[in-house]
Amino acid sequence: MIRFIFRVLATLSLAVAVIMAVIDATRSIAASAWVLTPLAESWQAVSPDTFAAAAGFVRKATLPMLWDPVALTVLSLPGFAVFAVLALLFYLVGRRPERRRFGRFATG
Repeated sequence: MIRFIFRVLATLSLAVAVIMAVIDATRSIAASAWVLTPLAESWQAVSPDTFAAAAGFVRKATLPMLWDPVALTVLSLPGFAVFAVLALLFYLVGRRPERRRFGRFATG
């Protein structure tokens, strides 16, 4: 059941990454130059209230110093890259363990 949840999260993260990549590709074609939208900019465009709430929560629940160097660094990365890495991590956690057909050594 837990593996299933991680696989669903991986699928949703990959879907968001693809959507954000298509948006960046469309903007790049229109501008005739590379356009990579940071995650913070996309998040603030969609829901500025939740961005402010998340910033306040991270500052109160953790060390206040954690917001500036760590969170803002991640939020300055392109959104599709962040969600692609999340999808990969969720997939790795939710994948089935490898089953070996034979013993420890290969049989000929």
